[in-house]
Amino acid sequence: MRQDLEPDAVAAALRVSIGLLLRRLRQAPAADDLTLPETAALARLDRGGPATPSALARLEQISPQSMGATLSALEARGLVERRPDPGDGRRVVVSLSETGRQALRNKRNARVEQLAGALSSGFTHSELQQLMAAAPLLERLAQSI
Repeated sequence: MRQDLEPDAVAAALRVSIGLLLRRLRQAPAADDLTLPETAALARLDRGGPATPSALARLEQISPQSMGATLSALEARGLVERRPDPGDGRRVVVSLSETGRQALRNKRNARVEQLAGALSSGFTHSELQQLMAAAPLLERLAQSI
């Protein structure tokens, strides 16, 4: 195995490059005022469907109190809805409202446009093909962590 393909070297290079990409995306002006935890909660509800606040906190690896504050802020803006759990009336289930789904879609579209602009102005066709081929691998890596 070549030295530069050792898992430790690949991990270090990915940490630096992905970290820089994420910081740049976060630093760019956003079209909304969603915080990172709010965006994460909306995205989790969009992908996984309705969930209890405690389940969301576990999935996002934050305290139940932090998730409660995040969900309260989202509910106040009409982005999520709380309903009694049909299986256990003592619990509450949170779901994404249509307004929340649209806010998440808008945020995703803005980030896609931002990335597309950068890709169209500074990358060759061959480099775009390499990035496209790497995307599923990066997703698989993220899911295995």
